[in-house]
Amino acid sequence: MAINIEDHQLPYDTHNLYDVNFYEDKIHTLVTHTPSFVNTWVADAQQNLHQNSNPVDHPLLVGLDIEWRPNRMRHIENPVATIQLSTGKDCLIFQPLHCPTGIPQSLYDFLSNKTYTFVGVGIGSDVEKLVEDYELSVGNAVDLRGLVAEKFGAVEWKNAGLKRLVKEVLGKEFEKPKRVTLSRWDNEWLTAAQVQYACIDAFLSYKIGESLYAA
Repeated sequence: MAINIEDHQLPYDTHNLYDVNFYEDKIHTLVTHTPSFVNTWVADAQQNLHQNSNPVDHPLLVGLDIEWRPNRMRHIENPVATIQLSTGKDCLIFQPLHCPTGIPQSLYDFLSNKTYTFVGVGIGSDVEKLVEDYELSVGNAVDLRGLVAEKFGAVEWKNAGLKRLVKEVLGKEFEKPKRVTLSRWDNEWLTAAQVQYACIDAFLSYKIGESLYAA
């Protein structure tokens, strides 16, 4: 399967860069807990979204996903450890737990801006958790399962997972290894497997949204 990751191994504590390859697509991925890098990524993303905008009726799409350390104890909810955003060939993996000055204002503004449509699978619960953990609100969130259910006219799609949606809409297959799903997302230094997993989830949310809105 043509899915792999290239680690640029930058000699910095502030960030690292990766190229995640998913079949014919190469996704440039920034992993960081540093506000200045988030600010730059968000500014570039907004510029690219408007430059590459499709017809007026086509929304400006951003794939959104989050990860957190699995909850091992009852009544204890671990906070969001990574926030992934994808605009197609570019992905941000932000680590709020390790951010020295809190969530950057640029991220608050970007997520709350209703100009952009943030898409994901089960995105409603992700949006709720972002509000609970960081008071981060998403102004315009759309669950891809609802879009697929509308397109194919079948209610059962509203309970489908990302893997099934990707196979149906994009005709691609990929794995979501349990060992990565349940890994320590709160670690300051993510493994290459975690970066690939997190990037692909947000990227595929973007790609499904792009395909559905173009149809």
